Amino acid sequence: MKPIKLLFICSRNKWRSLTAEKIFSVLSSYEVRSAGTEEGARVKVTQGHIGWADVIFVMEKKHMRRLRGKYNHELHKKKVICLDIPDDYGYMDEDLIEILKSRVSEQIEIPEDF
Repeated sequence: MKPIKLLFICSRNKWRSLTAEKIFSVLSSYEVRSAGTEEGARVKVTQGHIGWADVIFVMEKKHMRRLRGKYNHELHKKKVICLDIPDDYGYMDEDLIEILKSRVSEQIEIPEDF
């Protein structure tokens, strides 16, 4: 079975989305990437990212607005989910990891022992 492709998006792709990419990439049933919406992002989201992804997780509503503003046509048949995680955490912050696991597991199947 083909892995499901997950894309995590925040503003600068330095803390939240990069943490999500790191923790979920160990799951063999998923391929995971991350990107940011701002000009100074570590990896800036592109049309290619949107086309690649099966499920797109954004950290805040503003990221959804930015994606829709730039890639509305490409998002037409995509599942885009807002996790409502504010920019209050550093990379691999334990609280951030717990929130990510909890909110993402409400949307996709994650192993019990994860």
